[in-house]
Amino acid sequence: QVQFVESGGGLVKPGGSLRLSCAASLSSFSTYAMGWYRRAPGKQRELVACIFTDFGTMYAHSVEGRFTVSRDNAQSTLYLLMNGLTNEDTAVYYCNIYGQVGGWGQGTQVTVSS
Repeated sequence: QVQFVESGGGLVKPGGSLRLSCAASLSSFSTYAMGWYRRAPGKQRELVACIFTDFGTMYAHSVEGRFTVSRDNAQSTLYLLMNGLTNEDTAVYYCNIYGQVGGWGQGTQVTVSS
């Protein structure tokens, strides 16, 4: 059974930074495109960033230039470095296989507030 454990969230002031981690119990992790998603209060879950097997990346327009996704295939771990955080980034952040519709972890809460 695939599991994702997200961590690194917290309370941060506008303009601050956080680095999220996602430990994946996923065999052949390196063969999957992986994504970071978020669900803000009252909104649907949305894709924030993804990283492909060739380490190419793609970002939502709202985070491009501020967020950086990376992966460590040896550790089956996904990362999201978030800089220049704004109130609009407040959400629960999840990782999953890119395009997957189920198997979500509990996520990690990111709250941006002064």
